[in-house]
Amino acid sequence: MISLRGVSKSYRSLTGKQVLAVDDVTLDVAPGEVIGIAGPNGAGKTTIIAMLLGFLRPSSGTITINGHPPRGYVERNGIAYVPELMALMKTWRADQALRRLATLAGVSDDRVTLEVDRVVALLEIGEHRKKRIKALSKGNFQRLGLAQALLRDHDVVVFDEPTHGLDPVWTQRFRSVVSGLRKPERAILIASHNLDELERVADRVAIIDHGRLQRVVTVRDAGDARTAGARVYIVRVAGDSAALLGAFPGASVVSPGEVVLPPLDVSALNAGLQAALARGAQVTGLSLRESALEAEFHAAVGGGA
Repeated sequence: MISLRGVSKSYRSLTGKQVLAVDDVTLDVAPGEVIGIAGPNGAGKTTIIAMLLGFLRPSSGTITINGHPPRGYVERNGIAYVPELMALMKTWRADQALRRLATLAGVSDDRVTLEVDRVVALLEIGEHRKKRIKALSKGNFQRLGLAQALLRDHDVVVFDEPTHGLDPVWTQRFRSVVSGLRKPERAILIASHNLDELERVADRVAIIDHGRLQRVVTVRDAGDARTAGARVYIVRVAGDSAALLGAFPGASVVSPGEVVLPPLDVSALNAGLQAALARGAQVTGLSLRESALEAEFHAAVGGGA
């Protein structure tokens, strides 16, 4: 559905220096897929999103959505979009803002009230709908931003730092929002610094650094939630590590009595530990090292990110 082919974008700075913000990125997002974009500050994530929305044109390469240039696609079909920083009139009430944004999004007059009520209920902002924008907390303002993006049923959804400002409860509930948005014909793209969140909601994560696509990490196979959230664990054992190594293909000894396991979900971890104990392993401790995505991210961008 979304195709980037050799996309680059360069700017000329105020000093006249040419700055390459995005460098030769090739990436596809299939219908039904949720893909994350991760990278350090200044990596090029926001520039990619701006080109995808048609706000900017690539300096070279092509971007298409369903075979059309982004601007043409957006004008005909629209895109659900949550910007990292949303600007609205501070004196508007929350429901007033949603009604105006619904009209701008092309919601018919007879459905504006229905759609506003629906997204208010979905994001649970009913108690805040009569408040002025300036009176909303950062988290409630972010939920308003999510609500406005869902006023229409779009086939392309783009979130830029969607959990920024959300409290832990709503950060968790955001996963349910994404799960509810999944459809076979819909492509969802989420740019975020929150690797844990991306690992929980995305099928694949594209890691960007210095404008280049470093790697694409699969964190969920074929939409199977059981493969999401794999972690890298360190197991401490007394005595020989052979039983543990035999139970976990790909495991390795990192120091005497310490074995690092390959990325595993919880069920695979427990099954392996049961097998190791049956073989006579004496496990004295278990600790989380990092998620599989975190390991890939650090390998791609280096320790200084």
